[in-house]
Amino acid sequence: MRPVLVFDGDCGFCTTCVRFVERYLRPDATIIAWQFADLGELGVTRKRAEYELLWIDRRGRAFGGAQAVAKLLIHAGLPWSALGLLLRVPPVRWLAHGLYRAVADNRGRLPGGTPACALPADRRPLQR
Repeated sequence: MRPVLVFDGDCGFCTTCVRFVERYLRPDATIIAWQFADLGELGVTRKRAEYELLWIDRRGRAFGGAQAVAKLLIHAGLPWSALGLLLRVPPVRWLAHGLYRAVADNRGRLPGGTPACALPADRRPLQR
């Protein structure tokens, strides 16, 4: 199984970030919006997918939030992998988690974000 990156396809900021990943990191992974993914097959819940970015590795292990970003960077190879490895080491790991939550909780206010980004998934206008 190829690794899978699961993101929020209804969020403009998340989609912008994924486009950056596809263009510059070019990971050998499946990248899919959780709205179109078979989350049960991936071994994750909808609640978790709504809450954070997910990286599902080849063994089926799920990593979320900043650790999903770290795994993605490691998988992308040099020079990105060095940053990914750094994100796995305390205290950088703890700081990365806090920064990830701050960004995720305010993504509707960030470049590429839309007001829909701030809404729970079941209240978004384009809910699938």
